[in-house]
Order: sequence, then C-alpha cells, then structure tokens
Amino acid sequence: MLQSFLEQAVKSFHTQEYADLIQGLIEARKSAGLTQQDVADALGKPQSYVAKIEGCERRLDIAEFIDYSHSIGANPTELFRSMVKNNPKG
Repeated sequence: MLQSFLEQAVKSFHTQEYADLIQGLIEARKSAGLTQQDVADALGKPQSYVAKIEGCERRLDIAEFIDYSHSIGANPTELFRSMVKNNPKG
C-alpha cells in the first residue's frame, strides 16, 4: 500500500498540471516585476530555493504556495482560482 502511494506521488511530481501551476507562478512573479532573488528575500530563503521550485526540482506544498503568492504580492486564493480557470480540465 505504501509503495503504491509513493509511486503515485512520484508520478504526480512531473505532471503537466503541476508544470502549468509552476508556470503560472513564474508568470505572476514576472508580471509583478520581481526576480527570483526578490522572492527569495521576501521568503527569507536563498535564491536557489526559488530556482528549484520554478525548475520543478522541488515540490511546492500548499503552505509554500501561499507564502510564495504573498511574496509576489498576490492573493493566493485569487491566483489559484485563475490557474484553475485557465486549466482545460478546470
């Protein structure tokens, strides 16, 4: 059972939906006129943390999504809603 869960978790790490979510965050950051370093500074993290998230090398959980959203001056609920609305499956 645990093995099945872990296999599914690994598969979901690189789904198109996840890539689209990250692309939405990148676009929102750039629209706000912010660099990865700006976001990292706001989060109190190194720039490599943001680069790994945006490069899909690090999985973003919901709490981190909220923090990331706030760091770019976005409302996390509205940002997520816009991403779902723009998703063909949404």
